[in-house]
Amino acid sequence: MADNTTKRKLPVWLKRPLPVGESFTHTQSVLNNLQLETICVNANCPNRGQCWSRGTATVLILGNVCTRNCGFCSVAKGKPEPPDPAEPARLAEMVRKMKLKYLVITSVDRDDLADGGAGHFRDCINIVRQMCPETKFEILVPDFRNCQTQAIEILATEIFKPQRTQRSQRIKIISRRGHRGFVFAHNIETVPSLYPTVRAGGDYELSLNLLKLAKERLRDTPTKSSIMLGLGETDSEIEQVLNDLRKVGCERITIGQYLRPSAESLEVVKYIPPDKFDFWKSRALEMGFCWVISSPFARSSYFAELETAK
Repeated sequence: MADNTTKRKLPVWLKRPLPVGESFTHTQSVLNNLQLETICVNANCPNRGQCWSRGTATVLILGNVCTRNCGFCSVAKGKPEPPDPAEPARLAEMVRKMKLKYLVITSVDRDDLADGGAGHFRDCINIVRQMCPETKFEILVPDFRNCQTQAIEILATEIFKPQRTQRSQRIKIISRRGHRGFVFAHNIETVPSLYPTVRAGGDYELSLNLLKLAKERLRDTPTKSSIMLGLGETDSEIEQVLNDLRKVGCERITIGQYLRPSAESLEVVKYIPPDKFDFWKSRALEMGFCWVISSPFARSSYFAELETAK
């Protein structure tokens, strides 16, 4: 548990100015008008002002009610509504209006659905590609508990689907070895010993297995994960997680500070100084990760559109 000093005052490196500017207002207006949810709002992300001011947002599909109850998360828990069949079209309209070149899509856990929501991810990708064929994608998926193989197959049919570009109207054939405009992400979140309190609805080995299946089936499609620090983990446990991720072929990683998103969420155990994040960035690169963002404000989709993180 955090001590009283930790509760009272954030370190100076964790303070951010309030969001302002035309781009922020435009992003907010488009999302509101199209009735689209974002993880930015539902998880009280500290980067919302910065990202929306850059004209980017991580869309939350399949509703804003989760079937899990993870201690680190502020997304509402309960019984979700059925998937909205009109959501993919609204998402595509958002991409068009915001002229997005890189779209990050995530979702709540949908253990109530036979395919975990994979079919809805597929539909969203398909409709966006039809309207905006040059858009690149990153999908941040749940662990697809009980249906991992099925979910990966559903997504693979869309990732490898030949597409037609608007400019030339010629079929663009996608290699069987992967899609260069696509990233598959699933967050490991924390170290194994903290799963019972931090991610009680998840399973560490199951999450590793999903990333392994994705790398095997999607081949050259980059796989990505994320871990939060400051929940009580040790350095040796962080090292273990990074090693485990590399063993299943994961090559992209974000490492950030856990910040309590709501009064009901777990308290911060420790605020990690910026130089420690620099250390973990260097260590991850040494271990073979080719894309690393490690900083107090790093989140799974933070500057996701960047080709490299130097």
